[in-house]
Amino acid sequence: MRALTVLGSCGAWPEAGRACAGFLLEYDGFSVVLDLGYGALPRLLEHRPKGEVDAVVVTHQHPDHCVDVSGLARVRFYEAPDAPPVPLHCPPGVVDVLRALEPDPDPATVFDVHDLAATTRLGPFAVETVELPHYKTNFGVRLTAPGVSVAYTGDSGPSPDLRKLAEGTELLISDATHQGPSPDTTPRYLMTATEAGRHARGAKRLLLTHFWPGSDRSISVAEARQEFDGEVIAAVEGLTIPL
Repeated sequence: MRALTVLGSCGAWPEAGRACAGFLLEYDGFSVVLDLGYGALPRLLEHRPKGEVDAVVVTHQHPDHCVDVSGLARVRFYEAPDAPPVPLHCPPGVVDVLRALEPDPDPATVFDVHDLAATTRLGPFAVETVELPHYKTNFGVRLTAPGVSVAYTGDSGPSPDLRKLAEGTELLISDATHQGPSPDTTPRYLMTATEAGRHARGAKRLLLTHFWPGSDRSISVAEARQEFDGEVIAAVEGLTIPL
């Protein structure tokens, strides 16, 4: 199976019935979690009841992207105590957040922690990272395996590096927090849907995510389509996209 499943699509906090950032990327039996924010863990457990994933990637330390990794640590500690640690690739601040949430078991014993900035390989995937503008250190990631190329922005303000991240990918997963005109402020640490569409040029498909709670997502899709000629999809919990 080669597919991406949306575990959560909200930014900041989850709307009722939804979850914050989280994606399950599967490639011929190898599975990678991309972020795991508020409420995303129960949706992961629908697919992996004991949290049995091959790797976890966390783009940055904000809780709407990483807090449920703490819950995953408990699942692995109690449900698979003899299993080897799950590789966790993240900026250093993520482990500090996890340890503050739950120091026992120490996240560094449940997970095999790696600096995401130095990660170049995850199973079948070649990994490229680029630091993107956000309130905390945030890495966009691109994962490429034979026949599949997926990129994910985490959270980012507008940046020329986003076009490089998207170029040639089958699917770009992009935050699109805001709607309407671009804010006239600097620095910028989040994007509008229109900006997400503009920076996605070069990708085949665009998956919008990280919607501000309560947003009409059809508006975001329409705004992104003004700048992007390929398929534009709004992330919805439970949506699976074949790759």
